[in-house]
Amino acid sequence: MGHMLNHTQMDIIVRWHRMRGDLTLWLPGTDHAGIATQMMVERQLASEGKKRRELGREAFIERVWEWKKHYGGVILDQMKRLGDSVDWDREYFTMDANLSQAVRETFVRLYEDGLIYRGKYIVNWCPRCGTAISDLEVKHEEVAGKLYEIRYPVVGESALRASERTGASVPTRDIGQPGASVPTQAVPTQDVEGSAVPTQFITVATTRPETMLGDTAVAVNEFDERYKALHGKSVRLPLVGREIPIITDELAQPEFGTGAVKVTPSHDPNDFAAGLRHKLPQIDVIDEHGRMNENAGAYAGMDRFEARQQVVADLEAQGFLVGIKDYTISIGKCDRCKTIVEPRLSEQWFIKVEPLAKRAIEVVEKGYIGFTPANYTQIYLNWMNNIHDWCISRQLWWGHRIPAWRCGDCGEMIVARETPAACTKCKGTRLEQDSDVLDTWFSSGLLPFTTLGWPNATRDLEVFYPTSLLITGFDILFFWVARMIMLGCWFMMPPHRPLREGEEALPYEEALPRSVPFKDVYIHALVRDADRQKMSKTKGNVLDPIEVIAKYGTDATRFTLAAMSSPGTDIAFNPSRTEGYRAFANKIWNAARFMFMNVDRIGVSVRPSFGEGVAEFQAATLEDRWILSRFNRVAGEVSDALTAYRFDDAARAIYDFFWGEFCDWYIELVKPRLDVENGATREAAEVACGNLVRLFEASLRLLHPVMPFITEEIWHAIYDGAPPVKSLALAAYPTAAHEQFDLGAETEMAILQDLIVSVRNLRAELKVGQKEKVPVQVYAEDAAVRELISGNLGAVERLAHVSEVSFVAESLAKLAGARHTSRFDVHVVYERPIDVGAERERLRKELERIEKEMSNGQRQLGNEQFLAKAPAAVVEGIRKRMAELEVLREKTRSKVEELGA
Repeated sequence: MGHMLNHTQMDIIVRWHRMRGDLTLWLPGTDHAGIATQMMVERQLASEGKKRRELGREAFIERVWEWKKHYGGVILDQMKRLGDSVDWDREYFTMDANLSQAVRETFVRLYEDGLIYRGKYIVNWCPRCGTAISDLEVKHEEVAGKLYEIRYPVVGESALRASERTGASVPTRDIGQPGASVPTQAVPTQDVEGSAVPTQFITVATTRPETMLGDTAVAVNEFDERYKALHGKSVRLPLVGREIPIITDELAQPEFGTGAVKVTPSHDPNDFAAGLRHKLPQIDVIDEHGRMNENAGAYAGMDRFEARQQVVADLEAQGFLVGIKDYTISIGKCDRCKTIVEPRLSEQWFIKVEPLAKRAIEVVEKGYIGFTPANYTQIYLNWMNNIHDWCISRQLWWGHRIPAWRCGDCGEMIVARETPAACTKCKGTRLEQDSDVLDTWFSSGLLPFTTLGWPNATRDLEVFYPTSLLITGFDILFFWVARMIMLGCWFMMPPHRPLREGEEALPYEEALPRSVPFKDVYIHALVRDADRQKMSKTKGNVLDPIEVIAKYGTDATRFTLAAMSSPGTDIAFNPSRTEGYRAFANKIWNAARFMFMNVDRIGVSVRPSFGEGVAEFQAATLEDRWILSRFNRVAGEVSDALTAYRFDDAARAIYDFFWGEFCDWYIELVKPRLDVENGATREAAEVACGNLVRLFEASLRLLHPVMPFITEEIWHAIYDGAPPVKSLALAAYPTAAHEQFDLGAETEMAILQDLIVSVRNLRAELKVGQKEKVPVQVYAEDAAVRELISGNLGAVERLAHVSEVSFVAESLAKLAGARHTSRFDVHVVYERPIDVGAERERLRKELERIEKEMSNGQRQLGNEQFLAKAPAAVVEGIRKRMAELEVLREKTRSKVEELGA
C-alpha cells in the first residue's frame, strides 16, 4: 500500500506537468535488492533440499536470474495496473550491463580519489544472511534482558598475605561493590609469582557475558577515586586465565554500574574505538554463523546464546558471578530476516564519507535542494552532520562484484576498471577477485545520473539532470535520498562531470547547484490501517493493493490515496472511503451518459478546444456564468494544491466541484433548456448542450491526473474515437482564466442554493412527501434578492418541489418552522404541527454555532499580528462575515425567545 501511495502521487504529478506542457520524463526501473533477493532464492533452494554453496557461485547466480525473470516483473505489472505513465522504453535494472559498468567506474574513481579504503571495523553482522549490513538496516527494539555482574581478580593484589601464613580465612574485597564478599578459599587465583593467594576483585557488568571470552582489558575512569590504586594494574580473565590490563578511558562512566567495564574490541563498536586508543589486541570469539569459534576455548562450536548460558553457569560455579539483575536492553535485528544482529570485527570496504557529506550538507543549507514537509530538512542535516564512514561491501553472491583483485604471489590489492592480466607490482598472474559485492544502495544511489548515460556526456544527461522531483517515503531518507545527494553532488561536479565537446567546466559556485540529483524531495507519509495501526503480516492487517483495485477499481483506489494524502500525516486507509470514491466514479459515468444522450437527441457536434478556462463556452444564463466562474476558480485551486504537493486539497476541490457543483446543481439547472419536447427552443438547447460538452471535457482534463482510466475512456468517446491528440495525458491541463471569473454570479447562485437547501431541509423536518409540492413564503429586505428569486422561480420551484413562492413584508424569523439567513427568511406553508421542543433545541445549537464563529472572527480581528500579515481581501471577508453573523444571531435569538426558551 505504501508503494501504491508513492506511485499514485508520482503519477499525478507527472501527468499534471506533462499536461501543462512541461518536458517530462519518468524513468521506470527496479534495483537488484541484494540481500532480499538472495534470501528469497536461498529459501526456494531450501524447499528443494539444496544450499547455495552446494551449487557454487556461478550456478547460484544463474538461479537468481531465473528467479528475477519469473518474479521481477511483478512490480512493473503492478505499475501498469495502477496506470503509471512512465517511459517504458527507458526501463532499467541496476544489474543491466550499462549500469554495472557505471557502478564499476564509480568505485574505481572513488578509490582513485582516496575515498574508498579497506579496513577492519565493527560492523552489524547478520548470521542468517551471512553478511555485513548497514546501521539503517538494523531495527532496534527494547526487550527485557539481564545484567550480569562478574568479578575479575586483580593480579598480584594480595588482600592480606600474612593471613595465609597464619591460616586465617579472610574475605576478599570487591572494589566497586561494597559489602559483597566470598571466602578467599572459594576463589583460588594465581598471583604474579604463581602462588595461590586471596585476591582483590574488580566487578564489571555486562549484558553479553559470552563476549568476555574475547576481553582484552578492563576500563575505569581516570577521575574515579575508587580505582586510583589500580591504574596500570592487570586482572586475570575468569574462565580463560588470560592476563589483561586495567586501562583508564572515557568508555567507563563512574555513574554507570560499578564504574568499571570490560573491553571487547572485536564485538562492540565503542570497545573497538577504545581498543584503538590503547592498542589493545582484537580477539574474535564469534564466527559469521553466530557460533563460538576456536578462540572461545571450551565453548567453541556452541551457538552464541547457548554459550551465554554455559558461561554464566561456569562463572557461578567458580565464584565469579556476583549477581544477575533484570535489565531492559536494546537489541538490533536484521530488517530482512529479523535475526539478532551481531556486532563483529570484520575486514570490509568503506567509503570515507566526510568530503561527500560536506558537499551534500552545503546544497541543502543553500537551498539548492528543498524538502517537503520542511521539518525533514533538519532531520536530514542532523543525520548528515553525524554520519560515519559507509561500509559498502556485502558478503553475498548476488550483486555488483567489487572490482578488486589480490595477487596470490605478493599480496598486492589491485582496483581496476577491467580484469587485470597480471599484478601491477610483481607481474604475477595468480590474481583472485574479491568475493564481496557492493551494498545495493551503492548502485541505487547513482541512479539519477547513471540512468541518463553517465559517465558519457549524453543528451539525456544534459537535458534532464538535475532532475526536478523525488517522491519517496521517510523510511529511506538516509538509505537512498542522502546517498543519492552525496554521490550526485560528487560525480556531477568537476572533474567527474562529463563535458560536451568544447564545453568548459564551471566554477564551483556555479557548478554546485547543477550537481544536485533533484531539486525537490517530497516525503510522503505511512499508510496505516483504519485503526491507525502500522500494517504488518504479524498483525494480519495487511491490505493487498491489487485486491483493493480488483474490488473498487483503480481510479477509486487512486482517488482515495490522493484524498487522504495530507503532508506530514499518516494515512489511515479505510476501504469504506474507497467505496465512496467508487460511487464518485459511477457518478461521473452516469453524468457522461446523460451528456451523450442529449448530444444524440439534440444532434449537436461539438469539438472542444484547449486553452485557458473553458473555450467557446456561451454564458447565456446565471447558472452558465456561475459554473464557468466556479470551474476556473477550482482549476486555480487544484494547480496551487499540486504545486504544494497538497494532494488531499486537490482531490477535495475536484470532488466537490464535479459531484457537488457540476452534477448536483448545474446539470439539474440546465435540464429544462435541453428539453426541446417540452418548450425549450432548439437554439437554446444547442447552446446548453454545447456548454455541457465543453465543460465536461474540461472537467475530464482537470480530473485526469488522479483518475486516468475513466477520464481517458469518456474523453475518447466525446471525440468519437478521433481526439485531437493521442491521449488525454497529452491534452492541455485547464488553467484559470481570470476573465471568466464572475463573483456576482457566484454570490447570486449562493443565495439561490441557500434558499433551495433551506426549503429541502424544512420539508424533511416536516416530513413532507417527496412528490408533494408545497407553497413557501419568503421575506427579503433587499429588493435585489427578491428580484433574483423572482427571476429564477422555475429553478426554485423545480429543485425544491415548491408549488408557489410568495413574498411577505414582515420578517419570518419568529415563525416556527422557518429558516433564515442574512439575506432572507423562508417558511414552508404546511399544516403538519412542528415539534416545538425539537425546533427549540435546533435553534439553541444554531445559536451556539453562530456565537462560536463570531468569537473566532473577533479573535482574528483583534490580533494585530494576524491583521499585519493577512491579505486585505481576507480581512475584509472576515469583517463582512461578522456583519452577516450579527444579523443571523439576532434573528435566531428572537426565534428562541418566541418559542419560550
